[in-house]
Amino acid sequence: MNDDTTGASPERHGDREEIARLLPAPAEWDLPHEQHLRHRDLLMHHIDHDIDHDQVARTRPTRRLLRPAVLAPATALALACAVTVGIALTGGDPAPAGTASHGAATDMQPAAALLDRISDATETRAGRTVRDDQFLYTREKARGADLTSGKAVLGPLMDREVWAAQEPGPLRKLGLIREDGETLPINAELGDTEGTPAGINRPTYHWLSALPTDTDKLLTYLYSTTPQADGRERDQAVFEQIGSLLGGVMPPRTAAALYRAAAKIPGVTPAPRARDAIGRKGLGIARDDTRYGIRTEWVFDETDFSFLGSRSYLTKDAPYGKAGTLLSSVAELEHAVVDQAGRQPTEAQRTRTERQS
Repeated sequence: MNDDTTGASPERHGDREEIARLLPAPAEWDLPHEQHLRHRDLLMHHIDHDIDHDQVARTRPTRRLLRPAVLAPATALALACAVTVGIALTGGDPAPAGTASHGAATDMQPAAALLDRISDATETRAGRTVRDDQFLYTREKARGADLTSGKAVLGPLMDREVWAAQEPGPLRKLGLIREDGETLPINAELGDTEGTPAGINRPTYHWLSALPTDTDKLLTYLYSTTPQADGRERDQAVFEQIGSLLGGVMPPRTAAALYRAAAKIPGVTPAPRARDAIGRKGLGIARDDTRYGIRTEWVFDETDFSFLGSRSYLTKDAPYGKAGTLLSSVAELEHAVVDQAGRQPTEAQRTRTERQS
């Protein structure tokens, strides 16, 4: 990213500041999707280029009232955002069908063995009845780094609630998000002028239920439909796409299949020191983006294998931070199915993951 704005005109400064304000704030999750910082860095570079050619003034987007990451459950947050921004930057398209690269080892390495245990435990849980006119509720604590200054500045731990609409759509209003006391509508994905349908960027319960549960078929589907930015490692993109679907209320068989699929992605390893945003230590699964030096971790309860949250951090020095710099983290606290956006679930409706560290 070009941080040197010396000699730039006030108008150029205004354009950069306005566009930076319009960018989705990082959701620590994971949110990331983590990769958000990398893509925001690249996006601002492209914004500089566009301003130089007077393109931004003609195509400046209208203000969006949500971060795309909130369309998926918790850990999705930054991850989905990162993927979306990456496509906008590079013009990268989803890989065509038949280009799956999951040549993963099928032997039971430690990460695969752990994910197999998590999958078995998940599959035995009771499913939910979710109507198309209902909303999936998620409450979490999250924090993330802001790159506006050119350096990763870690923000405070914040409370976040999301009500995600379950209508298949396409919808222009996808639900509500309440963060730090402010409640805002969730708008359709940028570019979806007719609304965003249920799908990989807006995973409803019924859409998730329709995913293949055969591991190889599911992997093939994920490798063929996960958005891809130029230069991004395909295996990492799929790992993060799976992460964006985890957490929240989801069909047990689908969750189990996603864990088994993750076990087949090359480079997935155990993360013994993994902790979520509120410090809960658990069983960790991780993968390193070696190109950009970012590690993404998932955290699971050591007793019942429930998904607790995620985090990401730098594994090598970068222009915006030193190795070890936290980029995002999320702790999942409650999930429910409710009839109205903005409505608090009853005690009977709540499923909690509030085990302390």
